[in-house]
Amino acid sequence: MLSQSVLITSGKGGVGKSTLTANLAVALARRGFSVVVIDADIGLRALDALLGLENSVVYDLIDVINKECVPEQALLEVPAVPGLRLLPAAQFSRISSLDSGRFRKLLKILKQSCDYVLIDSPAGIEKGFRILLNAVPDQSVLITTPDNLCVRDVERAAQLFESKHLPRPRLIVNRLDGELVRRGEMMSAKTAASVVDLPLLGEIPEDPVVYRAQLRTALFIDYDCPARRAVLRIAARIAGETISFPEIGKEQIPFWRRFFPNKLKEVTPLDRH
Repeated sequence: MLSQSVLITSGKGGVGKSTLTANLAVALARRGFSVVVIDADIGLRALDALLGLENSVVYDLIDVINKECVPEQALLEVPAVPGLRLLPAAQFSRISSLDSGRFRKLLKILKQSCDYVLIDSPAGIEKGFRILLNAVPDQSVLITTPDNLCVRDVERAAQLFESKHLPRPRLIVNRLDGELVRRGEMMSAKTAASVVDLPLLGEIPEDPVVYRAQLRTALFIDYDCPARRAVLRIAARIAGETISFPEIGKEQIPFWRRFFPNKLKEVTPLDRH
């Protein structure tokens, strides 16, 4: 198997990109792959905390880019997950410190010693994202939530891949509410993928365990929950397996639910007059 670099990005912030990157990296490592995850969100690093390494950072990505240390000095082993290493972001640098040519060379070096390099990109389509695109990752993943604003931003990000003649990214739709999809208030994952004309990589349900894990500074993949199972399916697809999609919102609902559906509170505008 050839080593692969995978850019993980989103059209806007707040869609769960860094959380999914951390959990996906763990899922791939637990499948027996050697994984390096790069936190390229300069100035806003999060992956060190998500992976329990916030007190272990000495060198960071910018130190490596500026040749102030070699990659091996900056890479941090994740003790609880054999085969997983983190290259943390610089917390007090600017994205202008990141050079796409040097980053491309770094990816080549890292790919010599691992199966997957996952890159947590800054959200949005500004300079940081464009620098990473110029490094020409092997694969790319766009993450969105199933609302019109996020989907529209994903469409704009996808256009940048096309303008640089890069392969079209695959799409992950996060925070799907099956009941809202069934009622027609929320688009399904397949609908979102069709709107932006991107191949669907995964769909992740709204899951309270995700936030409860974050409150404990833990990874939700360590809990038996629907979001965990969704990320395991995504990891399998990245590894080349053919895994069917559950199509959240189109599942066979229990017989009794047809007569006693979940009650949703009506959303009504405030009377401003």
